[in-house]
Amino acid sequence: MWHVLDLLVENGVMVEVAETQHAGHATALARAAACEGRAMVVAAGGDGTIAEVANGLLGSHTALGVIPLGTANVLAKEYALSTAPRAIANALAYRRTRLLWPGVARIAGHDHVFVQMVGLGFDGAVVQGLQPMLKRAIGRGAYVWQSLWESVAYGFPKVRLSVDGKDYEAASVVVTKGRLYGGPYLLAPNAASTAPGFQVALFENPGTFAALLAGAALPLGLLPRCPGVRVIAGSHIDFSPANGPIMAQSDGDALEGTPVCVADAGCPISLIVG
Repeated sequence: MWHVLDLLVENGVMVEVAETQHAGHATALARAAACEGRAMVVAAGGDGTIAEVANGLLGSHTALGVIPLGTANVLAKEYALSTAPRAIANALAYRRTRLLWPGVARIAGHDHVFVQMVGLGFDGAVVQGLQPMLKRAIGRGAYVWQSLWESVAYGFPKVRLSVDGKDYEAASVVVTKGRLYGGPYLLAPNAASTAPGFQVALFENPGTFAALLAGAALPLGLLPRCPGVRVIAGSHIDFSPANGPIMAQSDGDALEGTPVCVADAGCPISLIVG
């Protein structure tokens, strides 16, 4: 991050660093910057940090920049953003943009903005159970380890939902804006994060074998064609009150509570891509 900032300053770009202190602070900082009319706010972190900043920029003309510092950096891979300091600095200096249309999950009466995905069920259990120390130590390998554990420990309760009014049932659900999952791996080939709408991945088969099969298919790019996996398009997703509490995650961060519904944000934001 400091290498990127040094390069920007050397090229005459004025930079102000604001350090987040707690969850949700990035949203407040970004919203304040947008209200001040700042041209750009840069999120230095992973997908969860980017989502917080995007939340603060919704409805403004302030562009979102990214310095990818997370474990998986799925959004950066989705938009083919560079991780090389000089290329990042050049992108931020030139400010060429593409649209990013976030999603919103309604949870316990408040809205949670996400930029890549929301997952319920097995997907949520993996993120909820992940130990931060293990994640820092072995990166994406921590997700593999936790997935193996949860494939045996997780109870796979049914997730009942409706997509644009049509009812479905699955062992696990991922509502995604983008094509990729867990890093560079394909999940939803027809997704378009530049436009409204979602792809909904239904993992219909419960149990250890189904979870391990999906995990094996993921790095091979075969997850969308894996038996028991169905990917459908939708614009509004409702989760049944009969579900009860189901573990959930958003952009790789654990969610407190189970989403009631998922819909598009009211407007897109401009993402700097170089």
